[in-house]
Amino acid sequence: MLLTSIAALMQLPLFRDVAPDMKIPLANDEACFIDVDQDGWTDLIAGGIIWHNDHGKGFTKLADGFGAVIAADFDNDGFPDLFSWSKMKIFHNEGGKKFTEILMPKLPQMNSRGACWGDFNNDGLVDLYIGGYEDWDRNITFPSAILMNRGGNRFQVTWIDQKFRTRGVTACDFNRDGALDVYASNYRLQPNELWHNDGKGVFTDKAKEYNALATSTGFDGGHSIGAAWADFDNDGEFDLFAGNFAHVDDRGDQPKSRFLRNQGPKLGFKFEDLGTCGVFYQESYASPAAGDIDNDGNVDLFFTTVYGVGSFSKPNFPVLYHNDGKFKFSDVTAPYGMDKLPPTYQAAFADIANNGQLSLSSGGKLFSTTEKLHHWLEVRLQGDGKTVNRSAIGAQVRIKIKDQTFSRQVEAGTGEGNQNDLKLHFGLGEYRGKLSLDITWPGGKKQTVRSVKMDQIVDVKFRA
Repeated sequence: MLLTSIAALMQLPLFRDVAPDMKIPLANDEACFIDVDQDGWTDLIAGGIIWHNDHGKGFTKLADGFGAVIAADFDNDGFPDLFSWSKMKIFHNEGGKKFTEILMPKLPQMNSRGACWGDFNNDGLVDLYIGGYEDWDRNITFPSAILMNRGGNRFQVTWIDQKFRTRGVTACDFNRDGALDVYASNYRLQPNELWHNDGKGVFTDKAKEYNALATSTGFDGGHSIGAAWADFDNDGEFDLFAGNFAHVDDRGDQPKSRFLRNQGPKLGFKFEDLGTCGVFYQESYASPAAGDIDNDGNVDLFFTTVYGVGSFSKPNFPVLYHNDGKFKFSDVTAPYGMDKLPPTYQAAFADIANNGQLSLSSGGKLFSTTEKLHHWLEVRLQGDGKTVNRSAIGAQVRIKIKDQTFSRQVEAGTGEGNQNDLKLHFGLGEYRGKLSLDITWPGGKKQTVRSVKMDQIVDVKFRA
């Protein structure tokens, strides 16, 4: 039996904030998990500070002054580099010991709340999609832009769009055509965009065509802040959770957050809008993050709020939603020990202890548990730096067990300006046995790794 029984679910794991014990005074700012020195232990960047993971025993400050970042190896030298979307700067990683700012191309005036890395033209080099936000006081919409990686520390602005006010940006090859697509969460009741990639880095917005606007009848769009890709129903396809900040105004209830189920190839990969699926209403929902926090095989959802007290004097708190299967989600925030967190945009998952258990960074805290939670597998992918970018951004791994297919992707940007660990995490519930990994690399090349044992971290390199 793969999934845990109802009785087992009653024995909920308790998480606690381990930041004080691990000597990490964590800022309450967007979080990026990345192994900066490639020592096999995932480090954490928040508040512009790089915190080095000392083999799961604590964290040491490595460097600071970076702002809010996302990370990927843009020059394929084996060490992940940083893009600061808050400062509009790129920092080259010098062997995991220091970071050097590189020259950026001339950019239009920009204000960003998030970005993502991805190899948009499949040339083996990761590019940047930067979301452009707003200046509310001056009523300015700032442009979004694509910076194509031309090699040799050189980026070129190849695309600018200034229609909408973007907050979160996240990428996924949702239709499995070998090209990495981008989902932009737009604010001010503007429609979200699903930028379909032709494989050469040319994007066309097809959100309406694929039913991915994440809005309600009578509205063009929502106050969207962030979205998260995940295979929430274990059918092998990547779904979307689109988060909406929703006021109650004279037009009635504004669009609520919703799950968009990817219906797969038979229905042209169009999304089915399933509504809230148990995500109860709070006004100030902001940045979502997806991860299987209890290793039962179902990907759970954490969702932040950014008002301490919303309209009508109603308290707002971040919520951990447990995936009960079949797109049914329940609130387990209090029993998991994560209740009454402060307002925050910080939400990201990673296994910081290399023990198969995800930790969560949010609200200036770092939640972990020492309880053994079912079987698991983690996969570290590495490109060859020629055909596939070294960080393997955009790669997908699928594990088929009986009638379910568990899917994960390597992504560098989720929610609003956060980043989960590049190391892929699979909860396996009560399953016992060996596994086969079906890998789809950026560009669509396939690779299978057979007879993989569970409860370990597996390293897989791209094989041409």
